[in-house]
Amino acid sequence: MDYVVGLDVGGTTMKGGLVTRDGEVTAFEGRPTGREEGPQAVVEAVRAYSGELVELGTARFGAPPAGIGLAVPGIVTASTAVYAANIGWRNVPASAFVPEGIPTRLGHDVQTGGLAESVLGAGREADDFLFLPIGTGIAGAVIIKGEPYGGARGWGGEIGHAPVWPTGEKCACGQVGCLETYASASAVARRFETRTGRTATAKEVVALAAAGDQVAAQVFGEAVEALSISLATYVLLLDPSVIVLGGGLGEAGRVLFDPLEEQLAGRLAFRDAPPLRQAALGMRAGMLGAALLGWRAAGAFDVGRGWSLDVLRGGRVS
Repeated sequence: MDYVVGLDVGGTTMKGGLVTRDGEVTAFEGRPTGREEGPQAVVEAVRAYSGELVELGTARFGAPPAGIGLAVPGIVTASTAVYAANIGWRNVPASAFVPEGIPTRLGHDVQTGGLAESVLGAGREADDFLFLPIGTGIAGAVIIKGEPYGGARGWGGEIGHAPVWPTGEKCACGQVGCLETYASASAVARRFETRTGRTATAKEVVALAAAGDQVAAQVFGEAVEALSISLATYVLLLDPSVIVLGGGLGEAGRVLFDPLEEQLAGRLAFRDAPPLRQAALGMRAGMLGAALLGWRAAGAFDVGRGWSLDVLRGGRVS
């Protein structure tokens, strides 16, 4: 049976899987990237893990994979990991990450997750949408006519570093008042701790806000306000048919969606707001998007259109 290797490389862990032409998924437990040991160590860790996945696939299916897809952070082309600030590598060719002789394609991590949501998930019926995972940071993927749009230099979709309050808090990127400084999961937790001295995760802050904690409600309310400002600007510029929210904070459900929908609508006086939709693929979006890149590396660009969402969410974990 034809299959590919999909590998989602994050700042701290890698998630890998084998995905057949029919959409059968075997996901594997994550592996550490070894970022603390330097960029070359990460490259070697990715190569070792991709080699392990190739060996497992060959043992199971009786042949090497048709292709390998990798979702990696930073500035990326299909053949080169150009630069990643959180890892430190520069101009790493795709061939350095994988065993020899297997067609390989790279993709930006968030854009690759957006590709998965476009082909397989919450954006399946939408040609033009924004995929916005809200996690430790905030990075968006602009999907136009079903494909991620990276812009002239691969930075398209970096809505997390669009300023919402130009005289606001300093962001780690060096700018001031970025969306990520107020609305990312790490920002919600940090801003709550700064005001109360209490340590809590973003999920716990949201729960406290829902339970009536005034400080938590204020912090969460400011996060929602920042999101509504950024999303209103995005809607007016690109007129998406839907906005897909993912990541840890995106899984808060109606506690997030209800106030965000209300505030977004209030900022769009002369037009309706597009619907907000929760991401469908969860933490597997990057790996499944990487698998799609693997099929494209193999020359199969239409694979995935008929895959079952229930099968993709499930599948074996080894």
